[in-house]
This record gives sequence, C-alpha cells and structure tokens, in this order.
Amino acid sequence: MRGDVYGVGVPLYEFEGKRPQVDPTAFVAATATLIGDVRVEAGASIWYGAVLRADLAPITIRERANVQDNAVLHVPPDVPMEIGPGATIAHSVVFHGASVGAESIVGNSSTVLDMAEIGAGTMIAAHSLVAPYAKIPDGVLAAGAPAEIKKPIAGTQAEGWVKLNPGFYAELAQRHRNGITEV
Repeated sequence: MRGDVYGVGVPLYEFEGKRPQVDPTAFVAATATLIGDVRVEAGASIWYGAVLRADLAPITIRERANVQDNAVLHVPPDVPMEIGPGATIAHSVVFHGASVGAESIVGNSSTVLDMAEIGAGTMIAAHSLVAPYAKIPDGVLAAGAPAEIKKPIAGTQAEGWVKLNPGFYAELAQRHRNGITEV
C-alpha cells in the first residue's frame, strides 16, 4: 500500500493488522519504507531509502528524531525499539533491536546490535559496532569495533554536532517536505 502522506506516495505496509502511524508534521521520503508497527512522531524525519521494519515489535521514532538515508531499523521478537527525541540514526546505519536516548547521534555506517542501549547526548562514531547488550552512557563519544567509550563530549566538536543536529535536520526535513517535486 502506498500512503498518501503529504501528497507523496510513501510505501507504508500493514503487517498482521499493524500499520505505520505518521504524525502529519513528520517528513517521510517517498523512497523510505515503513512496515508494521512503526510510529513516527511530530517533526521527525525518515529519509530516502531508509527501511523501518516493525514486524515483530514496535519501532517508535520520537519527536524531531531523524533516520537518515539507507538506514535499516529492525526489531527481534518482543523487543520494542525507541529512537529518542532529537536523536539521529545517520546514513547507512544498521540498528537492530536497540534503543538510543535523546539528541544522540549514531554515526554513518555504524551497526548497533540487539538490546544495546545508547544514552542521551552521546555520539557513536562512524563505522562503529555497538555490541549486543552494550550500555553506552549519556554524554560520551564511543568508537570502534566493538565500540568503547573514548571520552566525554562536553566541550568538544562532537558536542556541537550533537546539539546542532536535531534543529538542522528538523528544518531540512521541512524544506524537503515542502520543496520536493518528482520530475
């Protein structure tokens, strides 16, 4: 089924009686795919090529969070996923059965595995692997495979990115929502 979300045909798929719910102020790119029990809250954005498959448990994208191009989010049975308010799941991230706190960034091409928990205001560096059951606290930079805490981000460039990213992507999403025209 294609949902007429804001005049754009977005692939929204019901699965076993559960269908995506998208707030009317959210941006969902026409090439994103939402399956099953996906909830996208106010001002959130789901970008081009992203796949959110909530066939086994719910996926909730909180207010002003963004799931960027080609990210894949999936859940194991009975393990709900929550992307915190203002959080970023960056380009080409694989995010499986985990959760991330408010205004955190999971960097490009990272993998976050089952039952991992990423705190608020944290940055996971690009190309990192967050192991199953890992607990990354609030306000740190973690990197590597497996990801290890490197340092607090207070006073660093990473802190600037974490603070600026939610507003930047919320504004950019509205520009895309209002300015994209199929040619």
